[in-house]
Amino acid sequence: MQEMESWSWPPRYDNSYRPADNSRYWFPVRETMDPGKRDKSIVQRLREVCDYAYNSCAFYRNKWDVAGFHPSQIRSLEDFERHCPVVTKADLRAAQHRAPPFGDYLCVPDSEIFHIHGTSGTTGRPTVFAIGRDDWQNIANAHARIMWGMGIRPGDIVFVAAILSLYMGSWGALAGAERLGAKAFPFGAGAPGMSSRAVQWMSMTRPKAFYGTPSYALYLAETATKEGLNAADFGIERMFFSGEPGASVPGVRDRIKEAFKAEVFDCGSMAEMSPFMNVAASAESSMGMLCWQDVCYTEVCDPATFERVPYGHRGTPVYTHLERTSQPMIRLVSGDLALWTNDKTACGRTYPSLPQGIFGRIDDMFTIRGENVYPSEIDAALSKLSDYGGEHRIVISRDGQMDELLLRVEANADLTAQGALAVEAFRGQVAASVHTMLGLRTMVEVVEPGTYPRTDFKARRVIDDREVFKQMAQRLQSGTA
Repeated sequence: MQEMESWSWPPRYDNSYRPADNSRYWFPVRETMDPGKRDKSIVQRLREVCDYAYNSCAFYRNKWDVAGFHPSQIRSLEDFERHCPVVTKADLRAAQHRAPPFGDYLCVPDSEIFHIHGTSGTTGRPTVFAIGRDDWQNIANAHARIMWGMGIRPGDIVFVAAILSLYMGSWGALAGAERLGAKAFPFGAGAPGMSSRAVQWMSMTRPKAFYGTPSYALYLAETATKEGLNAADFGIERMFFSGEPGASVPGVRDRIKEAFKAEVFDCGSMAEMSPFMNVAASAESSMGMLCWQDVCYTEVCDPATFERVPYGHRGTPVYTHLERTSQPMIRLVSGDLALWTNDKTACGRTYPSLPQGIFGRIDDMFTIRGENVYPSEIDAALSKLSDYGGEHRIVISRDGQMDELLLRVEANADLTAQGALAVEAFRGQVAASVHTMLGLRTMVEVVEPGTYPRTDFKARRVIDDREVFKQMAQRLQSGTA
């Protein structure tokens, strides 16, 4: 029985539909209904999606047969989570090796593929994303709906400042802006001199909304100052981000808000899970992200057992597409870390939320003297310091048998002009702030402003040279040193 707007399988949206401009919600019923009632509809959709995948591709059929799972077993969310095995990125890579280039989890004919995207493949074989024509329309509809929740409206200029190539995020933001009826500005990023041109264009066109990565937004604010401009004068009211943690990290979020005088929204999951905004903040949410369960069903699970953790606990998000027909992901393990809750939201939407956003990738975590450390924790501690210059590097090394953590931190130009005593005081502030955050004593080196290059994509700030010591020890043990 249809209980929600545009709730069908396969999904079929009215591409001419828009709510009234004064409506808080794109789909009032779907977004505010009783969660238990919504869950019953999601169970039905999970059966439909799994039955479709089982009958459409060898990947799921073979995997589920081995696991003893069949879509007919799904009578509750618990049935689905207990019996359906998870999928990992390694599974997807193996599938694309068996059946290149799209893998044996492609569920539509090759002729229906509309967009091809993928990973860069800088650390191995790239993962290829094949998106059907209908799926692309569904992605655009989902993104338009969530951007509406951020307060973006038809006619607003949406400035897309992200690389327009393999990266899915920029294309998804563009598709959503077009479907919403906004003035889409696919400016892009990545070319030499593009950042200077970006601030000039924003100054001229005064976009209402901006999409990119948090790192790049802060870099553009710095670039504006160098160009004699003020980012707060661009007139941007809504800024939404993906690609890296930051927009839910208080210090980083506050720096962006202060620089642009705009509202900041965190969004994004995985490229494989587009529509990537299936986890996103709504306009009235103060922080974090909502799990839009009727677009992509999200569980937060123990990373060892993949069993759902209770609300209020941390785990790794596990995602299932409810609106994809081309390469549907069913219980895909993200490898990220997040805490989820099911508290009442300020906006009235009845979805679970990730109040701290995506905390970071579990494999980005490193251990120093028995303590688990996430780079985003250090970002948060530094971003709260007024004299922080905007970039840093985390160097993990080894002194004898002990791991050591060295932070090389840029100070801002005003501080360095005050001389050595001011720099030394700042060094002490950094050490104290990081110690409070991590419970670890850290060596700190203050470096000149502009020491480290800025990025127009994802910031990479961790340098782990413990491998040098490991290789040296192995050579000594083998007598080859």
